[in-house]
Formats: sequence, structure tokens, C-alpha cells
Amino acid sequence: MARWLDTPERYGPVSRGFHWLMAALFAWQFTGALLYVGIGDTALTRFVGSSHFTLGFTLFVLVLLRGAWGLANLRRRPPHPGQAGRAAVAGHALIYALMVIVPGISLLRQYGSGKGFSPYGIPLMPVRDEKIAWMMIPGDLFHYWLGFVLMAVVLGHVVMSVLHRVLWKEDVLARMA
Repeated sequence: MARWLDTPERYGPVSRGFHWLMAALFAWQFTGALLYVGIGDTALTRFVGSSHFTLGFTLFVLVLLRGAWGLANLRRRPPHPGQAGRAAVAGHALIYALMVIVPGISLLRQYGSGKGFSPYGIPLMPVRDEKIAWMMIPGDLFHYWLGFVLMAVVLGHVVMSVLHRVLWKEDVLARMA
């Protein structure tokens, strides 16, 4: 069991698996969003966007599982010392918060719409005749914009990992690779 856990030197295979699987799924989600903004409603954007709801739900479940795994491994994880470490912890907390909020408000909106939702054919939300307006408002107002904020923060996360390696000669990416 110990080989699956994080260590002070490196994240374990479960943490790394969550990280890279979620990175790939978010890359697909962000690509779809950028394509839609860039070229509008086309066959390509409909193809990429056809998985948006299901992958958003998948990412929501994965972030909850990843968060639970991370909390269970908190004392074993690589340290983040000093002021830069506190900034890294704050940045990661922001990423996690957005990874929960963005799909969370979309799921709330979906439920409020009464349209139903069955990711992977699993009926989670039944179709209803009545809408619940207050449940739709947060998703309508914030899902789009917070999704782009999440994309910007993730891009900053990637840039910081490169800067750590190139400028500061700290290979922090190796702990997650």
C-alpha cells in the first residue's frame, strides 16, 4: 500500500494519475470553449462540445476524489516552505475551489432547468416539468466566466512550473511527473 502513497520527495502514482487525467480532461474542455468562442457554432465545436456536460461531471467527481486523496496524504506530501510555498498553497487552493465551483454551479443549473441529466447513461437528475429559477441563476451568471478564470489560473500553474525549472533551477514538475 505504501507505494501508492505520496512521500515528501514525490507525489505517489494515485496523485499523479489524478493530476494528469484531470489535466487531459481540462485541456479538452478548455479547447472546446476556446473553439466555440473563436469560431462559433460549427460541426467541430458541436463535436468537441458534445462531451462537455459528461466530462464536466466527470471532472467534478474526480476533483472530489482527488481532494479526499490529497487530504488523506497531506502529511506525506512534498513540503511548500517559505513565502513562495505559501503562494503555491494559495494557488492550488484557488485551483481546487474553481474545479469544484465551476462544474458545481453547472450541475445546480442543470437540476434547476428540469431537463434531466444522465452522464454515461446513469440517470442522476430526472426530467421535470417545472424549473427552479434560483438554481439556474449562478450557472447562468458565472459558469462561463469562472471557467475562463479557471483556465487562466491553470495556465499560470503551468507557467510557474516552467519558471521554477528554468529560472530557479527547482524541478518541481518532477515531483508530479
